[in-house]
Amino acid sequence: MLYLYCLNPGKTKKLAATFDSEQQMLAYVRWATLQKNADGTYKFEQGRPPRRLHGLRASRTPLTEDDSEQVPHNPTPSML
Repeated sequence: MLYLYCLNPGKTKKLAATFDSEQQMLAYVRWATLQKNADGTYKFEQGRPPRRLHGLRASRTPLTEDDSEQVPHNPTPSML
């Protein structure tokens, strides 16, 4: 399983979603990314994780104590 984290300066990493494969994760991130803002942040589909951030980090192991059961697993456009 892959864990996708939101990264923002001065804030703790936050688990945004989990995925079964890297291919699924990359497809979701490409689909959900609406724009790159002038300040270097990215804007994502409204109401979907992640929302606005400076970066993403994927890991095969959990990096925080966030509960993976509380975030979307394999989110797809059809889930919206």
